[in-house]
Amino acid sequence: MTDQSATPKSFEPVPTAPPRSQWADVWRQFRRHKGALFGGGFLLFITLAVLIGPYLWTVDPQKLNIRFKDIRPIYTALWDGDAKVNWAHPLGSDNLGRDILANLLSGGRASMAVGWAAMVISVVIGTVIGVVAGFFKRLDGLFMRFTDLVLSLPILPLLLVAVTLFRQPLRKNFGPETGMFILIVAIIGITSWMQTARIVRGEVLALKEREFVLAARSIGTKPFKIITRHLLPNVLSPIMVSATLGLATAIITESALSFLGVGFPSDFPTWGKLLSDAVPRMEEFPERVVLPGLMISLTVLSVNYIGDGLRDALDPRIRGR
Repeated sequence: MTDQSATPKSFEPVPTAPPRSQWADVWRQFRRHKGALFGGGFLLFITLAVLIGPYLWTVDPQKLNIRFKDIRPIYTALWDGDAKVNWAHPLGSDNLGRDILANLLSGGRASMAVGWAAMVISVVIGTVIGVVAGFFKRLDGLFMRFTDLVLSLPILPLLLVAVTLFRQPLRKNFGPETGMFILIVAIIGITSWMQTARIVRGEVLALKEREFVLAARSIGTKPFKIITRHLLPNVLSPIMVSATLGLATAIITESALSFLGVGFPSDFPTWGKLLSDAVPRMEEFPERVVLPGLMISLTVLSVNYIGDGLRDALDPRIRGR
């Protein structure tokens, strides 16, 4: 007699591959976006450069040395056949003898710090307003009309007025650099949250009618727990994309304020301030305009590419292609 309990070989369970992680799929899709990889690499490089660079290149960016003023960069001097190459200033010096490389590193640290801090503030404000407006119907009209009101305001004149009004009190209480840092970060963060709020509100309006949210309501789950456990994790993708774009906007806004001369003090370097100081002599020393402008442009471009890559990677419909 044959053993009926024995399982035929053709019906033996076939070992399957372990299920793939969602974040592994996100990374796999993100890698396919060449621009996003370039943007992430450059943003990491510039962040490490402005953080670690001043400890490696220890020249004081604010030190004046009139004897070595208006030195051309090494590559320009070598191209022109100039025998007087000053290797102590590889990117040259300005009209006051300050080292341009040290100023680029120090200015990048200030610009990136303003960008990251202002981005965090704007994302937090936009997320809170968007979630509350989308989840609570009675507050939707009030919050969205307030958002439309802020969107209708001219941002740059508003920034200039705010800087004029609050610059002196903050400088007196926190010092020139710290006071202006707090003021610029607060102003940029408070005036750049509207797009995030609109995006998050739209996502919450769609999610709160889904079955898992209705099931949570049916068992008596409190609104705060529904928001934190079910809604916020599902709107994380657009928030991350909005955060990258907010970082680029904050860097450009800070550079514009410094370029207009209403940002940090005149002896405190930022990329926008370096660009502003170089404009009067840009025909004679064009590299002084090109270098800070290139840093601003490449940083903003890399952040925008990262945002595009995250948008594609976090979209499940694109990941499934």
